[in-house]
Amino acid sequence: MTTPRGFKDRADDSLLTLVGEIPELIRNLVVAEIESAKKWVARTAKDGGWGALWMFAALFVLFWSVPVFGTYLIAGLSSWWPVWLSALVVFFGMVIVAVLLALLGVFRFRKIGKSQNPVQSIAQDVKEVRDEL
Repeated sequence: MTTPRGFKDRADDSLLTLVGEIPELIRNLVVAEIESAKKWVARTAKDGGWGALWMFAALFVLFWSVPVFGTYLIAGLSSWWPVWLSALVVFFGMVIVAVLLALLGVFRFRKIGKSQNPVQSIAQDVKEVRDEL
């Protein structure tokens, strides 16, 4: 007798028959989980690739927007100053901003060196326990 969904009715099967089918059921479950994981990794990799492509496109547009903004600033300042002075002021302003950003990056990298690595912490704990014994 079969159920409406096409599954076999197991009500009349013996306990030994049901227990004997456990390894096959576990194998089928493991195979299904591996296939599901493969599909998830493929879908995630595809989405990540497209996301990286869109981020690259955004950075490309931003890269070319900076000179346009600099030109805009030079044009705006040239209404009060000569063009060459406006260009120098904008150039040195951008250099100062770049130096400040670089300093922030250097300070962040130094902070990494000061923090303790979790592996080093575990090694230190093991060493202290061995010294106690």
